[in-house]
Amino acid sequence: MQLRIKHTTRYAFDAPVPFGLQQVRKTPKSFRNQSVLSWSTTVIGGKKELQFEDFHRNTVELVSFDINTESIELISEGVVEVADQNGITGPHEGAAPLWLFKRQTDRTKPGKGVRQLLKNITDGSTLDQLHALSAHIKTQIAYETGASQPDWSAEDAIAAGRGVCQDHSHVFVSCARALGIPARYVSGYLMMDDREVQDATHAWAEAHVDGLGWVGFDVSNGISPDQRYVRVATGLDYSEAAPVIGSRTGAAGEALNVHLEVAQQ
Repeated sequence: MQLRIKHTTRYAFDAPVPFGLQQVRKTPKSFRNQSVLSWSTTVIGGKKELQFEDFHRNTVELVSFDINTESIELISEGVVEVADQNGITGPHEGAAPLWLFKRQTDRTKPGKGVRQLLKNITDGSTLDQLHALSAHIKTQIAYETGASQPDWSAEDAIAAGRGVCQDHSHVFVSCARALGIPARYVSGYLMMDDREVQDATHAWAEAHVDGLGWVGFDVSNGISPDQRYVRVATGLDYSEAAPVIGSRTGAAGEALNVHLEVAQQ
């Protein structure tokens, strides 16, 4: 399936910003089941300084602000062809060793909530345990847009009993690592069945299973990724796979607007 994607991120400031720098991870890569047929990034109110690959093999664009800009707009768009591989991404590759993905972060550090969730996961094959874990998290944490904060940890989401795909993914990653299974956070694009226009990217998790490699689990939708999913970036948690992160000088307030279109080509 070929998917046409246009992802626009716009920051508007209430005063001129002397200097700003952003890392942009919105560019998918050709990788086994997905081929990037075309892709480009346009910057309005700034310029792309350089592009590099981080240690997770994510494509990162470093963007600087124009001096005293009052807005900056990042427009990423292109066409990606995706094949369904039942959620299996395959063997681990890259400079980051596999054991690194067993390491918990501040966002995934397990506590009482994670331990309670894992009491419901019975013995079985690793793959069966992971599917059971995904299903159980979905029953315990209701998907609710706007219900969580961007800096919530897995334990925060469990305690609240609600969250979004970012929270589901952090909880899954935390639980999998607590079971001794390497796991990582994935950000990307998802073609929705009922609409083309969205206001945010999607997130899911991958766990490493012996004999299969990395396998994806979308807790929020209760499935493993198929041909509607485009992988963009991976990391130990959201902070390493976020579409845009950065810093700026000055005390100006900001308003963020995200416009995303994903449709079959």
